[in-house]
Amino acid sequence: MTAAALLQSVLASLPEIVVVTGACTLLILGQFVQKRQEHFLVWASVAIVLIAALATLMLAGEVRPAYTGMFVADRFAVFFKFVFYLATVLTFLLSRKYADIEGIGSSEYYVLLLFALSGMMIMASATDLMSIYVGLELVVLCTYVLTGFLRRERRSNEAALKYVILGAVSTGIFLYGVSLVYGLTGTTQLDAMAAAVTGGPLDPGLLLAVVFIVAGLVFKVGAVPFHMWVPDVYEGAPTTITAFMSVGPKAAGFAVILRVFLNPLVAASDVWIIVAVIAVVTMALGSFVALVQDNFKRLLAYSSIAHAGFAIFGVVAGGADGIASVMLYLLIYSFMNLGIFGIVTMMRNGDFSGEVIEDYAGLAKQHPGLALLMLLYLFSLAGIPPTAGFFAKFYVLAALVERGFVMLAVIAVLLSAVAAYFYIRIVMVIYMREPERTFDPALTPLVRATLAFTAAGTIGIGLFPSWFLRLAQHSAFGG
Repeated sequence: MTAAALLQSVLASLPEIVVVTGACTLLILGQFVQKRQEHFLVWASVAIVLIAALATLMLAGEVRPAYTGMFVADRFAVFFKFVFYLATVLTFLLSRKYADIEGIGSSEYYVLLLFALSGMMIMASATDLMSIYVGLELVVLCTYVLTGFLRRERRSNEAALKYVILGAVSTGIFLYGVSLVYGLTGTTQLDAMAAAVTGGPLDPGLLLAVVFIVAGLVFKVGAVPFHMWVPDVYEGAPTTITAFMSVGPKAAGFAVILRVFLNPLVAASDVWIIVAVIAVVTMALGSFVALVQDNFKRLLAYSSIAHAGFAIFGVVAGGADGIASVMLYLLIYSFMNLGIFGIVTMMRNGDFSGEVIEDYAGLAKQHPGLALLMLLYLFSLAGIPPTAGFFAKFYVLAALVERGFVMLAVIAVLLSAVAAYFYIRIVMVIYMREPERTFDPALTPLVRATLAFTAAGTIGIGLFPSWFLRLAQHSAFGG
């Protein structure tokens, strides 16, 4: 690599360099932070992310390939990186009070989140199966540790152990698919893989490789049949980490899926019927199993599985419209899911966890403002107009119908109706029941700001959906 090429590569990966350098610096400085000075860690972490966001904006104007084709800074990557920044900054803000209550406000907590962010950023820009693997492992290794951060709680330890074991299996499956691809094509670069199979019959070995790669990736987004880890990990992890994992790593997984699935090699393998089946079964399982959940975090875990299935419908639709619909879906999902988890996080105060649905009985009578926010987020998750969640689902359905997948669109609508029930059930508990306790939510200024921002996003995208759709289309391949 020449000096000019190296400089170009460094410039293209400047946001990732900022985050990694900042995380390493914060790890050192964190050792000198005294008790009751943890606010420094929050604001330093936010500053690192904002500097990375500024560097990302500087690179948004053109496509910048880097590291001999293993990495690219393009509009697609920029869009996803801002979704990651959103998830990470809001997690930092929610963590300030929650970390004090749980006793996890050490510098390692924030450093691990920053390293996870860097891994997600690499996944969004990766154009080689090996660079995808590096980013993916950086994310999961950090989230393994963060899941078990409540070291004195048995369920947190159990969730981390399950996550490590199942994550290792999925990684092995993914790497086996990568090894098959390399053995049959002599490359791991996505474009070179496509060129190696253009114009000839598809080797059955490549079909097997694609199946293994698909299996490894759908695990990361919590799709069936690789969803088993989601409920236990969401319940056992600190609530702020659950909020982060429900948005950031999931969006990173979809960023990779869109790059890999829409590659000509995958298109030639005719795995689309498998992907369509995964979408239907994933949404069905998430919707129906959520109906019987009493734990709020487990319910949101199955809700997350159902939403992953709906987003996969956009992958099945394909094309510029399908890609844009998935990208918009993930942006909207970030606002409404971080908002609802923000309220669950805020309810944790003293001996009250706020993790059981019945704990919210009569909330509207004591805190009508919070109840209204929960109503907004729950209606948006259910896809009820005019919230942003309605338009997230509408554009995915429109992409399906336009590509001729009318039956899949009908199935998606029917399953959405099932999912709406468990969201409305929570609304009934909040508004129709008498209070069983006095609520004392940890409403700090940072939590208020976070809830206001997520509510504004949920309402704003619902009022001006076409502008955000054009942004997604502009960022998508061929947009």
